[in-house]
Amino acid sequence: MTAALDLDQVIGDRSTRIIVCCGSGGVGKTTTAAALGLRAAEQGRNVVVLTIDPARRLAQSMGLDALDNTPRRVKKVDEAAGGSLDAMMLDMKRTFDEVVLAHATPERAQVIMDNPFYQSLSSSFSGTQEYMAMEKLGQLRAEERWDLIVVDTPPSRSALDFLDAPKRLGSFLDGRFIRILMAPAKTGGRAYLKVIGAGLGAVTAAMTKILGAQVLKDLQAFIAALDTMFGGFRERADATYQLLQASGTRFVVVAAPERDALREASYFVERLGEERMPLAGLVLNRVHTTGARSLSAARSTAGAETLEDTQEHAVAAGILRLHADRMRMIEREQSLRGRFTAAHPAVAVVDVAAQPGDVHDLAGLRVIGAALAGLRV
Repeated sequence: MTAALDLDQVIGDRSTRIIVCCGSGGVGKTTTAAALGLRAAEQGRNVVVLTIDPARRLAQSMGLDALDNTPRRVKKVDEAAGGSLDAMMLDMKRTFDEVVLAHATPERAQVIMDNPFYQSLSSSFSGTQEYMAMEKLGQLRAEERWDLIVVDTPPSRSALDFLDAPKRLGSFLDGRFIRILMAPAKTGGRAYLKVIGAGLGAVTAAMTKILGAQVLKDLQAFIAALDTMFGGFRERADATYQLLQASGTRFVVVAAPERDALREASYFVERLGEERMPLAGLVLNRVHTTGARSLSAARSTAGAETLEDTQEHAVAAGILRLHADRMRMIEREQSLRGRFTAAHPAVAVVDVAAQPGDVHDLAGLRVIGAALAGLRV
């Protein structure tokens, strides 16, 4: 039998310093991260929640006007146990700017940030958001202001992008294309032609035709200015990756009881196992329930058909049909849950019931937090 996931035990363990909420888009990662952060704070932890969700739901639910790249204290949190809660939203470009400013002279930093290729890379390059989430996680951990960091991973096409992005960016920085473009800056002027030879000269000539001379010049200037920082990017990515593998980190996979979401969760569980990253378990979010489980879909449908013969019982017949639909939904969700647990019997699971409305305040987050702890409220 699948074990029940006890998230109160996870957040209560003082050796747990990072909780990463991951899963496919639209399954409630942001709400789960916020609820876990609030519950941990009210149990005495000093918590910061880092969200990468572009929506403003987290700020609204925590009573904040807005979130930005600076942690903001959340008010109206019960701090009787000695805890506190801060929240922030990743600003991808600002985080990249901070990295440049921290690892380059002011003059070189300005050259980099004024370059059109940097402006594109820092705001829209594939994988930059995930990479900067890792950068920000590393920065927060190094500050030692909080004893628990809760990360809401980016709303990527695939949940695996969060783990893959640093390696992809590292491969890009190490790639042959980048090495070719760096060669002119390293050797300079006419010496460049002698060093790289006709072969690479032909490559750059071809790129000039494709990109245009000015575009290629801008790109080479950007690569040259950023050259000294490349090693730092890779080193920090490696360090943060090791941090994710450490015993003080726990991954919480979030899914809805839907085929695609659970398939993505299954891939992620397997990947975490391959990478030896510590998995706490699965949060199955928005699970539908009923207080009349003994009344099956078949019996409800049969009853509705009987009552529909008489006009005076039309309302009762409609209610029975709605119940039948709900029971079929519950059966489908439980079947999908059963497939996941059969494939991953060692993964602990906690079900969170679907809420009647959107979570929009701290009271709603407390309800979700209690459900994450396996409590009925």
